[in-house]
Amino acid sequence: MFKAIRQDLQAVFDRDPAATGRMEVVVTYAGFHALVAYRVAHWLKVRNVPFIPRLISQIARWATGIEIHPSAKIGTGFFIDHGMGVVIGETAEIGDHVTLFQGVTLGGTGKERGKRHPTLGNHVLVGAGAKILGGITIGDNVKIGANSVVLKSVSPNSTVVGVPARVIKSQGDRLPDATMDQTNLPDPISDRFLALEQEIIQLRKKLENRDVVPPRS
Repeated sequence: MFKAIRQDLQAVFDRDPAATGRMEVVVTYAGFHALVAYRVAHWLKVRNVPFIPRLISQIARWATGIEIHPSAKIGTGFFIDHGMGVVIGETAEIGDHVTLFQGVTLGGTGKERGKRHPTLGNHVLVGAGAKILGGITIGDNVKIGANSVVLKSVSPNSTVVGVPARVIKSQGDRLPDATMDQTNLPDPISDRFLALEQEIIQLRKKLENRDVVPPRS
């Protein structure tokens, strides 16, 4: 548990340029506070300690605005940026070196039982406000754009955006860290409208050229 907490602390410095010192992070970072509370609650939960794990998670929720169920499974190097409104459900599973921004939900889709929350692979980035719902699997190195709603599994090394989310980039190599710049994500719907507009322009030009051609004698 303590090793995982140290790696979570290092993840803050690796991925947040605003982090300037360990004391600052330990005292002021709500995401780190929620994660420490989760580590303790999860440690107790897997040892079948009743009631206390949920009490710890509720106190952390009141204090940080971040809700992580003690039964969720979270790997090392996990980073929650800002974090207000983040919800991680009971059967969610998260790999190593994953980053979540504020407002992210790893939730279910109803009253189903069993594995009802998503599984995230390693090096996954989830943008602000994104919702990942159901017992789906998000592969390694996937990037999910802000406010996307993901309802189907996503293959590794992909980028998805939209409501519902659509794959707009898929490649064999890991997405580089530079792609954490979410301001440059493409909009597949807008791109399709632009393509249709260009097709209409081309058709109009063909019709205009056809009208000016003199009739054959």
